[in-house]
Amino acid sequence: MQHRTLGRTGIQVSPYALGAMMFGQVGNPDHDDSIRIIHKALDAGINVIDTADMYSGGESEEIVGKAIKGRRDDVVIATKFGLPMGDDPNRRGGSRRWITTAVEDSLRRLGTDHIDLYQMHRPDPSTEIGETLSVLTDLVRAGKIRAFGTSAFPASDMVEAQWQSRERGLESPSTEQPNYSILDRGIEREILPVAQRHGMGVLVWSPLAQGLLTGRVRKGQPIDLRRAERFTHLSDERRIDVVEQLISLAEESGIKLTHLAIAFTIAHPGVTAAILGPRTMAHLDDYLAGAGLALGDDILDEIDRIVEPGTDVGRLDMAYDPSALHDPALRRRAGGNRAASPATAA
Repeated sequence: MQHRTLGRTGIQVSPYALGAMMFGQVGNPDHDDSIRIIHKALDAGINVIDTADMYSGGESEEIVGKAIKGRRDDVVIATKFGLPMGDDPNRRGGSRRWITTAVEDSLRRLGTDHIDLYQMHRPDPSTEIGETLSVLTDLVRAGKIRAFGTSAFPASDMVEAQWQSRERGLESPSTEQPNYSILDRGIEREILPVAQRHGMGVLVWSPLAQGLLTGRVRKGQPIDLRRAERFTHLSDERRIDVVEQLISLAEESGIKLTHLAIAFTIAHPGVTAAILGPRTMAHLDDYLAGAGLALGDDILDEIDRIVEPGTDVGRLDMAYDPSALHDPALRRRAGGNRAASPATAA
């Protein structure tokens, strides 16, 4: 695989990154099988493995650690922190107290003395971003991490982090990890332009829209009810209608839908790599079969016709929402809950 530079870090990475979320109890609990999948990906030229401390409660990091023994220098290890690691409210977020603990836990599970890319899994509104940047800068200077980045940050938070780092003389985030697929193109409007402006690498997750762009869910066909209850986007008729159009486009172009979907994400000049999360060897084999595919302008133009650039079709269940979208108190003025009378309402 040809390599791309990860932002301004100088680190060279493959356009496919191996996502390790499905390794462990929530996906593939067989450690030996998961290790074989990792080794095959590395042998095929993928040199980035992306995981997180909370994937299967740390089990994913442990599996990755076993897989990279003897090959550590050839692998770019990316992991994440910030989401809850238990019920204790201090075992999450972006505080100095938690990050200094979380990084040591990840290093131990991964069996390494450094992490190449340490990413904040989600924004933490309860912690001042300068606090988080300060401790991450200290970890870079201590050699425990080589670079750090963010994940699912709104464009305004990305700009704030860049500004704070410059104002305080701190290291700045080198990467952002947003969700991106043909069905979820909203990041083209602000996230990708901001990343490009600040020289940030971008690792996109869910290029297959959590399975919709595999073609396994078809219009008018029964779906796994348990999965549909857990992931409502799988039964979103708007998304399914678009998938049907994309299936037709793939068939007319002689390209498998999964390969079309992945190739689309890495065609954007602001995207460094797409994170692929196989659960089985068959999944990985399918992804690798599409490696090197480059979509022509005619196909990209047709995708633009089906899904307008910068727009989302419905909504991916795992997409990040700011706190104000969940807590009504954050979007209503105090006292504003009293009903206005017709005479005073304006």
